[in-house]
Amino acid sequence: MASPIGSMNNVKIFVLYLMRNINYPMNFSTINDIVMQNDYILYLDFAEGFHQMLDGDLICEDGTDENGDILYSVTRKGAMVAESLKTDLLPSILDKSLECALRYLDFKRRGITVDCTFERLSDRTFDVTFFVKEHGKTIMSTTINVDSEYRSRQMRKNFLERPDAIYRGTIALLTGKVNYLFDK
Repeated sequence: MASPIGSMNNVKIFVLYLMRNINYPMNFSTINDIVMQNDYILYLDFAEGFHQMLDGDLICEDGTDENGDILYSVTRKGAMVAESLKTDLLPSILDKSLECALRYLDFKRRGITVDCTFERLSDRTFDVTFFVKEHGKTIMSTTINVDSEYRSRQMRKNFLERPDAIYRGTIALLTGKVNYLFDK
């Protein structure tokens, strides 16, 4: 099965574009995480493309992080490939993916962790609780009561996929900065 973004060349262009625009060395796990923020690339295609980019001198090792993991950067050759071939991909896909990657990295750098639990109550409804913590301190905790386990699981899935968007959206709603939801 091929990635929704298309060919292996598109996978490589996509990864190079993100790495080049983030513009600092990252370990394999972080690169994988930013690439997987959207459903444009399958993990197996990413892993294969990553190794092809290493072998093709499009990316290179660039030291190690505090855990001893190898860091990778885009080479000059990789930057030229990303710049010259990025038009093969829709700009909206690239822009949306870069925005998601930067939000993910912001949460990661700030030491933010998230969790979501749900509990069945005696009345057969479910309390779904969302947590956002920064360096162990709770910065958001919200509980919503819903009518089914299915809805609980969907809410949990959506929260864990985009906690940054939900956190920022909640703050925006509560501070009145997202009035478009209330326009008639």
